[in-house]
Amino acid sequence: MKNRLKVLRAERDWSQADLAERLGVSRQTVNAIETGKYDPSLPLAFTIASVFEASIESIFSPAD
Repeated sequence: MKNRLKVLRAERDWSQADLAERLGVSRQTVNAIETGKYDPSLPLAFTIASVFEASIESIFSPAD
């Protein structure tokens, strides 16, 4: 799954640790999601979308 987390974080000048704190997960989890090594659970995807005030579909997309 592709995602725009790194871009969205950069737009807000947040580090991975900043985002992890907002999501209630570890920085390593944020890194794994950003690099495509881990797909978030549905509840975590909803939380990510809420933090960025965006739809899940605007953040995540299927891998080509």
